[in-house]
Amino acid sequence: MNDRIVVGSRESRLAVAQSMTLVEHLRRVLPGAEVKLLTMKTTGDRILDRTLDKVGGKGLFVKELDAALRDGRADLTVHSLKDVPMQTPADLPLLGYSRREDPRDVLVLPEGTSALKRGGVIGTSSLRRAIQLKRLFPECGIRPVRGNLQTRLKKLDEGQFDAIVLAAAGMNRMGLSHRASRYFSVDEIIPAAGQGILGVQGRAGEDHPWLNGYVDGNATVAALAERAFVRRLDGGCTSPVCAHAVISGGQVTLKGLYWDETTDGIAVGMESGNTVDAEAVGVALAQRLMKEARR
Repeated sequence: MNDRIVVGSRESRLAVAQSMTLVEHLRRVLPGAEVKLLTMKTTGDRILDRTLDKVGGKGLFVKELDAALRDGRADLTVHSLKDVPMQTPADLPLLGYSRREDPRDVLVLPEGTSALKRGGVIGTSSLRRAIQLKRLFPECGIRPVRGNLQTRLKKLDEGQFDAIVLAAAGMNRMGLSHRASRYFSVDEIIPAAGQGILGVQGRAGEDHPWLNGYVDGNATVAALAERAFVRRLDGGCTSPVCAHAVISGGQVTLKGLYWDETTDGIAVGMESGNTVDAEAVGVALAQRLMKEARR
């Protein structure tokens, strides 16, 4: 057993709250070990004046943490799974997935406001959200908003936007669920692959038995199906590709959306299969929607 375990995290309040779920788990199962949190600002946290598709995508949120794993400053790192690139380095595999928080997106209004005004401006930097919001609110404008959760809420309350869309999981983990004005069903806005799940990353070839009890079986199946779908479509943070899996009775049912940039075609569909075939279900749905969108 390691006498000292260092968990790496982005330094935002949300990232720290998420990473502390692993730190607290390790402290419970390894009472004799020193478990510490190491925080750092990533490139994605520093660049706030451009959308991610203009500056390199979701890898910007993990590269400093990957470096900390490689040079031994950290033993494990915790990420919002939706921020982890679909292709992870062979030497730094994803070791496990936490129990899933609420995967839905929420509409947040300025404090003291009870309704989104007609023709208002909704803030989101996600093409996935933007495409689906345009169908729900065709009269509204969509504008990019960057920054951590508190920064986005501040911009909203200052009047820069009439509403913003955030992940329910982050709001819940920060004790801000009271700010949610409307929860979008997964049929109204399909979540990002992995939304609500935390991914734990570490070094290949090392044993991590202490993750037992933190890793969740249903979340693992969902993560494998959703990420296989996006990976097959070569989608990432900058692609409006999304997927959400539901697990029941040994079956996984995956709903996905694919937008083809060349034809401007959008395809939405579902695929089901055994949980042991989660990745194959993701690939099958991706191939079918790719064909439909290109028609």
